[in-house]
Amino acid sequence: MVALGSRIDLREDEVELVAIRAQGAGGQNVNKVSNAIHLRFDIGASSLSDELKERLLRTRDQRISADGVVIIKAQAHRSLERNRVDALSRLRELIARAAFVPTTRRATKPTRASQIRRVEGKVRRGAVKLLRGRVNDQAKG
Repeated sequence: MVALGSRIDLREDEVELVAIRAQGAGGQNVNKVSNAIHLRFDIGASSLSDELKERLLRTRDQRISADGVVIIKAQAHRSLERNRVDALSRLRELIARAAFVPTTRRATKPTRASQIRRVEGKVRRGAVKLLRGRVNDQAKG
């Protein structure tokens, strides 16, 4: 069982982890040791709820193929185990983002007291701005 959060668990047979050789610099070791992880997760065949499957398939993520398979390649670390943990955490993050449903905002009216406070504040600001006008000299007349 792979725990993906407080409410989401996946069976281990749903997540396919394959060790592959990492790309890039690493000297002779990179040619000998398979320490990168290639994770494959079929959304349609998973035990996730139908609603969550739909939300995952609708997300516009380049890691989700056209046939609904999440493909994650983890090769940032030098150890196979750390890359495995990294790949699973990235899958967890992807599913958690799809599972998050923002609460809808309900429109409310401002209270009468808040309306009065707003108008009084505007009147006060207007009075301050009136004082910024040109000073008239009455003595010169």
